[in-house]
Amino acid sequence: MKRRRVKRKWKRILFLLVTLTALMVVLYSIYQYKQGLSVASDGMYKDDGTTFDPFQGADPQFGEINILLIGSDTRGEDIGNSDSLMIAHYNQNTHDFKIASIMRDTYVDIPDHGKHKINAAFALGGPELLRNTIKQNFDVDINYYAIVDFDGFSKIVDIIAPNGIEVDIPYEMSYGIDMTLHPGKQTLHGKEMLGYVRFRQDRLSDFGRVARQQEVVSKVKEQAATMQSVVNLPKLLGVADPYIDTNVDIGTMFAIGKGLIAGKSKKMESLRIPIKDSYENERVNVGAVLKIDYEKNKQALKEFLSQDNENLANQE
Repeated sequence: MKRRRVKRKWKRILFLLVTLTALMVVLYSIYQYKQGLSVASDGMYKDDGTTFDPFQGADPQFGEINILLIGSDTRGEDIGNSDSLMIAHYNQNTHDFKIASIMRDTYVDIPDHGKHKINAAFALGGPELLRNTIKQNFDVDINYYAIVDFDGFSKIVDIIAPNGIEVDIPYEMSYGIDMTLHPGKQTLHGKEMLGYVRFRQDRLSDFGRVARQQEVVSKVKEQAATMQSVVNLPKLLGVADPYIDTNVDIGTMFAIGKGLIAGKSKKMESLRIPIKDSYENERVNVGAVLKIDYEKNKQALKEFLSQDNENLANQE
């Protein structure tokens, strides 16, 4: 009888400890989230789901998720062209994380609008028209989207990587980024990192910018998989909220976050569209474009997103 009373007592104590711990986690999360909101200003995407037409993405299949990542180039307009365009692919079973960049000057058919640069699809019809454009030209299904306002990029990077991120700058960068980045290895923080990924006036033009964007995404992914970033997740969500418009649900966010930690040792694979030897530079009525071989690029993108194929990764 005495042993039974002692056992019940320890069960009550354990229950109280678990309840108290859960309460502390909730209170901490709320505090961190509000801290994040106080850091963020009134971003243009504070009212998620009201800015654009409904997104008709396909349901994920076999644990494979494709998220359309859009860097919004607003520059004072209501909706500008997409400054950067990536497809993030995550496999919930293997924890593989891949990034495919589609260059902004890629010449494509935009449904109901004719031939344009692909970055015009966002301005013409938001993420849903961009999803439709990718499906029509590359036969790839997109499940979710996330639009990032670059005004919040620097704050988000500083939360994920408070000690900065090391990069090797090949030459001076200054034109068009409101700062000067000097050559050599150095640690960049949020504002400098934004300049690094947006600079395009170099010998590789937009090709160099896309390579830098993929480099930074890979390094931010590594930082995001650390325990420090997990602890700061509520604050990060608070900071990011006004600057990101997304239809990714909370459950999927946590699944991806958990997967990043589980697969933190895995190297992120990357692909650029158009792939090497599959395009020509041309000038048409909408300006300078990349006229691509559709079949080559469609096949490369579909294979890259649907299976492990190291031969396709990191093509230039």
